[in-house]
Amino acid sequence: MVDKSTNNCVGQNSFRLKKFLSINDLRDKEFGELDLTPNERLALKNFDRFRITELNKQQSESAFHAKYLQLQVMANLTPYEEFLKEDYFF
Repeated sequence: MVDKSTNNCVGQNSFRLKKFLSINDLRDKEFGELDLTPNERLALKNFDRFRITELNKQQSESAFHAKYLQLQVMANLTPYEEFLKEDYFF
């Protein structure tokens, strides 16, 4: 029997998905009352500051909504370690 949780197959091409935690995963973890590491907390803090800064820069409602959607994608599809980089320290 094949373990479906670790064997990701599409057609005849077999591949493994990279496992990582995103900002949204950390929010879910925090909401579930699980402890976050100091780096996980720092990444959340940095992302929140980055998000507010970027949204405040927008000059029109349409630009605001476009940036908001982009930030939602980043929060869901970017490994949280990205937000530990100096680029996100404000």
